[in-house]
Amino acid sequence: MRQLTLVIPTYNEAENLPSLIENLVEISIPDLKIIIVDDGSPDGTGEMAEELAEQMPGNMSVVHRAGKLGLGSAYIRGFGLALSDGAQAVGQMDADFSHSPSYLPEFLAELDQWDAVFGSRYVEGGQVDERWSLGRRFLSNFGNTYARVILRLQVRDSTGGFRIWRAETLSALPLERIRSEGYVFQVEMAYLAQRLGFNVAEQPIYFEDRRIGQSKMSLKIQLEAAIRVWLLPYVYRGLQPSAPEVLP
Repeated sequence: MRQLTLVIPTYNEAENLPSLIENLVEISIPDLKIIIVDDGSPDGTGEMAEELAEQMPGNMSVVHRAGKLGLGSAYIRGFGLALSDGAQAVGQMDADFSHSPSYLPEFLAELDQWDAVFGSRYVEGGQVDERWSLGRRFLSNFGNTYARVILRLQVRDSTGGFRIWRAETLSALPLERIRSEGYVFQVEMAYLAQRLGFNVAEQPIYFEDRRIGQSKMSLKIQLEAAIRVWLLPYVYRGLQPSAPEVLP
């Protein structure tokens, strides 16, 4: 099994973080490493993360950023640190328990056969929280369909953020060119993986609504997604639609 480093961006997740880290430790993935990238959370998330990291010397680190700089750049920062530290697999997940850590061993096992594994709400067996309103279900389905149709994406859940990448796959993506900040970052990553010819598996997940705290979704994030999706084919027009062989 590949050594996994998880990158978890945070903003005002002090109440969720201790339980999340406890859950991650309990699933007993050998040599699991965790990188928290905190965007200057005013609720003390960064300080809480440091306290937790002291209990996991060598296996947990914290990046403190000066303000709310965005999801995309937080992941890019964490990915870079994970790869430079020699991670064999790099994962990404939310800190609010929308993504259950219990899926990680299965994802990691599937990585033997695939270049990346995406948790999906919209493949057979996937499900969203029953408490979601009709309006939220519509927006989520519309956002995914919108991106899939415009970009001709094969993955059904392009906006989801629960994923594991082979280090070789992630290293081959032009991360330095990514400018998306909100959830469209996930769409851009999926588009790049497909354009470069990588093999992506979608594993069904149950997407639970956050337990504590407030959603980070905003009109600005939605507008960015609506516009950015149309720009991606132009931005990456010179990117060759083939990738070096990664699978053994």
